[in-house]
Amino acid sequence: MRAGARRASVLLASLLCLNTAAHADDLLQVWAQARAADPLLRQAAALSGAQQASVGVARAALLPQWSLRRDELRDQGGNRSHTTTSSISQALVDLAALSTWDASRSQASAEAERLAAAEQAARQRVAEAYFGLLSAQAQLATARANEEAFDRQVREAESRFQAGLSAQVEADQSRAYRELARASTLAAELALADARQALAQVTGSPPATVQPLRQSLAAQPLPDDAEAWAGRALQANPELRALQLDLQAGEQRIAAARAGHLPTLSLAVDTTRQRGDGVPASAGGTPTQVALRLSLPLFAGGATSAAAERAVLQREAVREQMEAGRRAVQREVRAQHLAVAQGAAQLQAAQAAVEAAERALSSTRAGLTLGTRSTTDLLLAIQTLTAAQNAQTQARHRHVLALLALHRAAGSLGDAELAAVNTLLEN
Repeated sequence: MRAGARRASVLLASLLCLNTAAHADDLLQVWAQARAADPLLRQAAALSGAQQASVGVARAALLPQWSLRRDELRDQGGNRSHTTTSSISQALVDLAALSTWDASRSQASAEAERLAAAEQAARQRVAEAYFGLLSAQAQLATARANEEAFDRQVREAESRFQAGLSAQVEADQSRAYRELARASTLAAELALADARQALAQVTGSPPATVQPLRQSLAAQPLPDDAEAWAGRALQANPELRALQLDLQAGEQRIAAARAGHLPTLSLAVDTTRQRGDGVPASAGGTPTQVALRLSLPLFAGGATSAAAERAVLQREAVREQMEAGRRAVQREVRAQHLAVAQGAAQLQAAQAAVEAAERALSSTRAGLTLGTRSTTDLLLAIQTLTAAQNAQTQARHRHVLALLALHRAAGSLGDAELAAVNTLLEN
């Protein structure tokens, strides 16, 4: 009864898959959903916009400043008066403010590079979640295939035992394999549910049915060697370029901090207007003064020197971070290039394993009928075939993900690369 219920559930799932196959999403459709809903990508866009706004804040110190001030006064005689002062100033020479503006612009460019890196990271996360779901589905299919095959073997062993053709131990052994397969099925169902949630995490909604890779997937060729890819990564990787701009901003912040010792020159226009009972008639006009102001800082308690020292240390920290990032990118490029390059051998080995396991299973079934093979041999042959089929599927997924990871490390994981992978899916 339990086996019949499982067969009915498998049939129902198959019918549902056929019904939804026409509505399956491909990789580009899932990426379009994630691009609009991924919170990490929106966070990077917000940080980039905030830094761009900081450029305007830094630039404001170099533009005209205008302020109004009004004072309400009352003397001992009860006379009231008010004074309105208008002050307009324009910086003429302020090297600290100019260097701060330069640093802010460099930092804005760095955040723009980080936004580009976040977009590439989002593409990779989508691909990993997409093929992670496919891998979980394949794992579940393998577990169910094992369970069904072992269940069929249990029934056959019990029939042979009742006919007096085999011992009870064969049925018990088959039942043990079936129950272990059942446990694997339950674990695979849990992993599949988590894989669906992982895809929903980046798209913002529960995932629909997704299109699998073609069964006849061939290894994807690489046009250049690992060193050529590593060289391109040092130039094009957006995370490295962001760190280079951070270093440039650090140099400019050092210049801004050291300029705190330098004089500043500004042009000011001040207008004062006094009105009220307590204001003498001779002072009731609106005098205007034009001033050229030179400010020379003499001593600020050591704050200027400390700020310069802090800026130097911060620059050195960025320099070391950039070196660490450069080494990490080169390592990742070489590792993923090797993974892609070995894809042909891995796919070929997986295909050979499946073919050999199929022949072994066929021979074992025939040997069991002739009495030259045992039930244990058959159970192991079934397990070996399903494991080989699952390994083949996982190898295909790893090969495609390694290709995308290589492009991301090299700084070239764009929509075109996702579209190229999308053509490898079943239609």
